[in-house]
Amino acid sequence: MKQKNIKFMVGSLLIVGAIGYLITMSISNTSQYFFTVDELMSQNVSYTGAGLKIKGNVVNGSIERDPNDYLDVKFLIEEKDASLKVTYQGVTPDMFADGREVVVEGTLGKDGVFKANTLLTSCPSKYEAEKEAGKMHPGKFPDADKYGEPGLNKAEALPKTTI
Repeated sequence: MKQKNIKFMVGSLLIVGAIGYLITMSISNTSQYFFTVDELMSQNVSYTGAGLKIKGNVVNGSIERDPNDYLDVKFLIEEKDASLKVTYQGVTPDMFADGREVVVEGTLGKDGVFKANTLLTSCPSKYEAEKEAGKMHPGKFPDADKYGEPGLNKAEALPKTTI
């Protein structure tokens, strides 16, 4: 009986150890550091080749598109006094423009150029300002009491059909 208990314990420890190893490796492979441009540039540690997310504002006039390949984009992002050159290959979001806040995901090259795999833009803050000012959302009725509750609550409101 003791022999079976020992085998069961060893097997259980191997299974738990394997699961723990797989969890640890998957987390370390998919984790990314998130920095602003200023934070990244002030670091004494080199993050070359590591997965990074970086937030900053597109520098006015810095967006350059390759005339032969419109999907190849180069631009600068900045925050405070620091700036970073970014290259991106792909379709840019509609809201991508000079002065916009962006988040780029990718890796930092040895040459100091950030090679982005993903380019995200944030919504303009004008919507938040309108909400705070009391303006209504475009999908809401201006006077809900005038129209009553939405939906068909009464059977008389349904169209009558005969077969």
